[in-house]
Amino acid sequence: MGRFPLGPWLQQLLSPWGLALAAALLLLVLSLRARRTRRPGEPPLLKGWLPYFGLALQLQRDPIGFMKTLQNQHGDIFTLLLGGKYITFILDPYQYHLVMKNQKLSFQMFTKNILKKAFSIQKLMTSDDLNEELHDCYKLLQGTSLDKLMENVTQNLQQVFEAQLFQTTHWDEAHLMTFCRSVIFEITFATIYGKSLAGDRKKFITDLKDDFFKFDAKFIYLLSDIPIELLGNTKSIQKNLIKHLASENLAKIQGWSEVVKMRQDILEKYYTVKDVEIGAHHLGFLWASVANTIPTMFWTIYYLLRHPEAMAVLRDEIDHLLQSTGQKEGSGFSIHITRKQLDNLVYLESVILEALRLCSFSSIIRFVQEDLTLPSETKDYLIRKGDLLAIFPPLMHYDPEIFEAPEEYRFDRFVENGKKKTNFFKRGKRLKYYVLPFGMGTSKCPGRFLALNEIKQLLVVLLTYFDLEIMDDKPVQLDYSRFLFGIQYPDSDVLFRYKVKS
Repeated sequence: MGRFPLGPWLQQLLSPWGLALAAALLLLVLSLRARRTRRPGEPPLLKGWLPYFGLALQLQRDPIGFMKTLQNQHGDIFTLLLGGKYITFILDPYQYHLVMKNQKLSFQMFTKNILKKAFSIQKLMTSDDLNEELHDCYKLLQGTSLDKLMENVTQNLQQVFEAQLFQTTHWDEAHLMTFCRSVIFEITFATIYGKSLAGDRKKFITDLKDDFFKFDAKFIYLLSDIPIELLGNTKSIQKNLIKHLASENLAKIQGWSEVVKMRQDILEKYYTVKDVEIGAHHLGFLWASVANTIPTMFWTIYYLLRHPEAMAVLRDEIDHLLQSTGQKEGSGFSIHITRKQLDNLVYLESVILEALRLCSFSSIIRFVQEDLTLPSETKDYLIRKGDLLAIFPPLMHYDPEIFEAPEEYRFDRFVENGKKKTNFFKRGKRLKYYVLPFGMGTSKCPGRFLALNEIKQLLVVLLTYFDLEIMDDKPVQLDYSRFLFGIQYPDSDVLFRYKVKS
């Protein structure tokens, strides 16, 4: 028998027409898979009219307004079809504990699927031991280990600002998001991974940074059921990043943090040293370290620039700390603030929390491992195995019963009588949770302390040494393309200017 001629067939399949056909067939399969009806005892089921996508477009257009409408119509628990997934949302903050304590719900299964889809990490799907050992590394992101990391942040801030910005004695202009991306990425990478020893250091970090943000722009698509091969050059960018962060290239970098050393030792127990999946693990860790820190930094500075009264109060608070510790603004980078001193800057923390309240659209999502009964104040609901269960904190962040005028930016919202304000109420009862940008329970973001302290240090430097002014009058809105996943990016960049204080 003659062989079937595969060459022309493959060529046609990989052509634009062939890929489009494959995408259409995939969508059809996923649409058929997503068909279902509500069973007795289940929460209200809302699928929309779009196959597979369901209500994703309406929710992305106006997450708060749309969720409030659904809440008014269907109550605090309902199931939505979103991108081929059935997600049951819990909207009442007094019922959040039902999700966190239920043993039939899995955070690990949900995150393992994300790591597989976004970063091509396969082994975690089958190795619980590897997952547990890597989780143990997170203890090195707090306590005395965090203090060491903060010392590294200070040193790296000094190098970045003295080399690039302290030369700016006249007004210089920049786009704020571009500025935040560059500074946060370089400082975070140097703090966690160190500095390259061989070759052109600047080229290494520039190439890594450029590929990283190209990859990040496609991140939300990687979490869908769309094969990576249909996402343009995303697969080649992912491969380049993994290669950059492979063991042989990381070995050329000096100054690994304790957490990276421990992670690398663990990975070498489970992989051969040349296994490319080690680089995939490092890509996931790097992404988690900067992807949400950057937009948080952007929004915090943006609101300060828009509200001079907030910036004035913050400058006074920082100046008072420097004077009380005998530190003066010198001609170079000469200040040093401990983590404890940063924690005592209540207005500094408040402006960051207010930016997070307004701009965090993360959901706390769990995978349903078995059919379960979810109790509520009105009735019990049946939840299906294979679905997702989600807490949606943004609705709480914009609740006028909890936060007065929730759409407004109020820099001192989390300060009361000169101290941190932690008492917020709904239905006359004090809330245990009132701002949840980092998740909750055992799945709470392990890098939150490093991220917050890094942002605080950067703000202290900017407000101590620089004059800052916004140049654009246009309002910047949230881009909801990442809703359910992290801090939202702005829908456009904004021009600002800065110069070293005279």
